[in-house]
Amino acid sequence: MATRNISLTAEQDAFVAKLVASGEYQNASEAVRDALRALKMRREEESARLKALRAELDRGIASLDAGDYVTIKDGELESYLRQRGRRRAR
Repeated sequence: MATRNISLTAEQDAFVAKLVASGEYQNASEAVRDALRALKMRREEESARLKALRAELDRGIASLDAGDYVTIKDGELESYLRQRGRRRAR
């Protein structure tokens, strides 16, 4: 395993020490490795959400380009959205 020196704030160091003292981790390295795994997972999830959002945006733009949209008059948006919500609930 590679060795790397890192600097922690006093608060971060106290948190790691508390985790080790509680027995949740055997040592500081285990705690930091777990934190890095969580960071990696969070970034992968964020990347997947962004990819899905971009795909939805592309589909929406394609629908607009194909003329697949509804024109709503001023003051009718709330009513339109309520009707759409009822259709989805069924």
